Amino acid sequence: MITDARPWGGAAADIRLVDGVIAEVHPPGTAPQAGETLIEGRGRILLPSFADVHVHLDSTRLGLPFREHTGVPGVWGMMLNDRANWRGAETSMAERTTETLGRMVAHGTTSVRSYAQVDVDAGLERLQGVLAAKEAHQDRATVEVIAFPQAGLLREEGSFELLEEAMRQGADVVGGIDPCLLDRDPAKHLDLVFGLAERFDAPIDIHLHEPDQLAKFSAELIVERTRALGMTGRVTISHGYGLGQLPHAQLVPLLEQFAELDIAWATIAPATPLPTLLIAEHGIRLGLGEDGQRDYWSPYGNGDMLDRTWQMAFTNNFRRDEDIEHCVAVATIGGRSVLGTAPALRGHLDRPGVAVGDPADLQLITGETVTSAVMDRLPDRTVLFRGTVVADGLELTAAA
Repeated sequence: MITDARPWGGAAADIRLVDGVIAEVHPPGTAPQAGETLIEGRGRILLPSFADVHVHLDSTRLGLPFREHTGVPGVWGMMLNDRANWRGAETSMAERTTETLGRMVAHGTTSVRSYAQVDVDAGLERLQGVLAAKEAHQDRATVEVIAFPQAGLLREEGSFELLEEAMRQGADVVGGIDPCLLDRDPAKHLDLVFGLAERFDAPIDIHLHEPDQLAKFSAELIVERTRALGMTGRVTISHGYGLGQLPHAQLVPLLEQFAELDIAWATIAPATPLPTLLIAEHGIRLGLGEDGQRDYWSPYGNGDMLDRTWQMAFTNNFRRDEDIEHCVAVATIGGRSVLGTAPALRGHLDRPGVAVGDPADLQLITGETVTSAVMDRLPDRTVLFRGTVVADGLELTAAA
């Protein structure tokens, strides 16, 4: 029983959890049942736990000494910088991924979709590191792993074969990246990605850093293949910054096709924001993620999705409570919808995830309102996974 909690910042209630699910919601002061464990809400806000659906656990340096940023602009140059440095970190890949995933859980994240870079430099070493973190925290979070061809599939011989082997060795999702800008053969790149997904009966997640018209062209090819291969509901576009820069008359028909084919979108709240409310208006599944976290690409990121939610609100220039609360909905249930474990948000005023029948993957956070909690991001938080407390006060519990 969670006592004296405020679902989505509303009226106080006592919430009974049974077998990992919200079973009952009562007025405050409900008598506990014999032997029932009590979790003190203390008037805190009850929300669904966060879902980080775009994170690179295999590039993290959280918990390690801070280092100077040495990357150069552009995806290929940044990738080469990462390639030149990742093996020189002070701890093993498995230790880094496990430490960072633990921090994410401690700050409220219990659903994760992580990339694992697969290329001719790393082989499957980075995949194994992410799989190790997944196993280490299996009682604290659910983790999907994307086999991710960061260096493309066509520029280096053997790249596709490694991606295929990664799927055999436990990856859940087939990744792709910049079919035009990086591999410069979008038809072949997407044929390989969609063909592999079809063979392994797996979903797809494609990084799209390309600028406006090039991104539009790649997205149209993704739409064509999604429709032709019956992949409705199984494709996610990540980033897609360029799509957000399209003229309204070009963007809307594309969004209508995303909605028709249930193509999801994952964002990291970039400086140039996506049309967040327009995406919600079209009923498109949208989730949030932290991307890399203090890694060889960027010094930003700290494992706290509440910080990233603040960033989403800030970059969108949101000020109204309902819009800032929508960012929280995207960061929680929105992400789960991308993972296929929750329905899509029903517009930007939908506040689901804390009603009877919902999974007891929850968090208690401090704030007068949901908006104030996003602004203040205080450390007094309690995190539950499947009805069990897995973190409290930004620290993991001794045993999940």
